[in-house]
Amino acid sequence: MTLQLILMRHAKSSWDDPVAADFDRPLNGRGRRSAKALGQWLRQRGWLPDRVLCSSARRTRETLDGLRLEAGVEYLDALYHAGEEEMLACLRRAGGTRVLMIGHNPGIAGFAAQIVSAPPSHPRFAVYPTGATLVAGFSAETWAQANWDEANTLDFVVPRDLPGM
Repeated sequence: MTLQLILMRHAKSSWDDPVAADFDRPLNGRGRRSAKALGQWLRQRGWLPDRVLCSSARRTRETLDGLRLEAGVEYLDALYHAGEEEMLACLRRAGGTRVLMIGHNPGIAGFAAQIVSAPPSHPRFAVYPTGATLVAGFSAETWAQANWDEANTLDFVVPRDLPGM
């Protein structure tokens, strides 16, 4: 059995409300368009998750809604601004064989860099901009066995690479 992780940073959020708590920031118009485009990309490439681990912040939940996917979802407070170790701990508790994890920078960029044995050649991988999405394959039998530097990069995209963005 091959396990696959789809690691996505939330889409572009709005800073229009200066008194809104960070946790409650919604997506802006570009973010909503990006989420829809990313959902189409996932479907076209055949990267449909059977399980989703999503930060409980508003912008990650709205990103997931925009993807329009059908999968079991867990909203995790632990993924809100999680660091690399916390993200790995959440992944190790996951069910399913293709897991979509939606989170935030800077943790998600660090997690992506550490989980793959070789990064994609894309020039934006290191900064992991909003909407950046990595698909990585693991040879582990279970998520509990997932470790650093063991995943193979299968795909990577940022919203600006997609049609209409």
